[in-house]
Amino acid sequence: MLENLKPQAADKILMLMQMFREDPRTDKIDLGVGVYKTAEGVTPIMRAVKTAEKMLWEIESTKSYTGLAGDPAYGAAMRDLILAGAVENDRVAAVATPGGTGAIRQALELIRLASPAASVWLSAPTWPNHPSIVKYLGMQMAEYRYFDEATRGVDFDGMMTDLKGIKVGDVVLLHGCCHNPTGANLTLDQWKVVVDHLAQAGAVPLVDLAYQGFGDGLEEDAAAVRLVTSSLPETLIAASCSKNFGIYRERTGILMAVSETAKGQPVTQGTLAFLNRQNYSFPPDHGARLVTMILNDADLMADWKAELEEVRLSMLGLREHLAAELRQRTNSDRFDFIARHRGMFSRIGANPEQVQVMREKNGIYMVGDSRLNIAGLNAKTVPILAEAIVAAGV
Repeated sequence: MLENLKPQAADKILMLMQMFREDPRTDKIDLGVGVYKTAEGVTPIMRAVKTAEKMLWEIESTKSYTGLAGDPAYGAAMRDLILAGAVENDRVAAVATPGGTGAIRQALELIRLASPAASVWLSAPTWPNHPSIVKYLGMQMAEYRYFDEATRGVDFDGMMTDLKGIKVGDVVLLHGCCHNPTGANLTLDQWKVVVDHLAQAGAVPLVDLAYQGFGDGLEEDAAAVRLVTSSLPETLIAASCSKNFGIYRERTGILMAVSETAKGQPVTQGTLAFLNRQNYSFPPDHGARLVTMILNDADLMADWKAELEEVRLSMLGLREHLAAELRQRTNSDRFDFIARHRGMFSRIGANPEQVQVMREKNGIYMVGDSRLNIAGLNAKTVPILAEAIVAAGV
């Protein structure tokens, strides 16, 4: 049997990680992997998480299973954090998942079960796991234009032109904030146009919310998903706690499905639990437990919000620093988009050959499409990157 297996295409980011580890240079710079890092290159454990873990160690009395959907308190806490009453609570079904990736996978499984003929529309470009999972599940897929390579902003006209092709029952995957890989976001006015079009077309939105709190603020980053959910009869939301709580390895995510009425919620909730059972039975609990403790404790939540804001402002400062360094070196404003982008990532417009030159000559590692992780920089490496970008002819 196993001899019939065929080699799978290697993940480009994982390959980049391996190349970085094997590079003997001490001044190399990792801008590929999507994790937050301090100026010292460390991905820290947030203060509130550390405190909650100490508390949990004292009070936890069992390691028995939670329910198939995870702890209901986690679902309620995350629902309040993300939706904040945008819709009636009794319309929202929720299940804990292994990270945001698990939430995306379960959302697509739900779509396939509920509407096998639906096409899933993805932005071009999008996070590579999106099309990978859609294709693996054998679902129909379509793309809509999103990123303007010339302006490094959103190609909104192209996006809306392409979305004219959606049919009733199709699903449109939207990045709730901090678009990965481009860093270019829709304005709230543009979100309203998208919502109106989805309503007219009878399509269902699937919002990937992996970076709440990393863009313009915790509440500001949830504005779009709240608008979508309050305006349309059905919404799917796949959210991750990896970034904003810094608990990457705990694999803490959630899938929420908003039904048109409270009457439909129990069947949706039961179906989500069924899908969890088929894939991994009971979801992991440790990270979800910590998140629940933080969101339900005023002091912990205040400390978490304060540190999350420090992280957000740190990335904004790095963006502004890099844009300024490039403006000085090029005597132009053509890289100012970096300061306007939000979240961890930006695509800077280098071609694969230029990316390779920067890797070989400068030890700077970024994805071949020139997506770089802003959080991989610090005050000392920003000028080095700016110099390399200019020298490579970007």
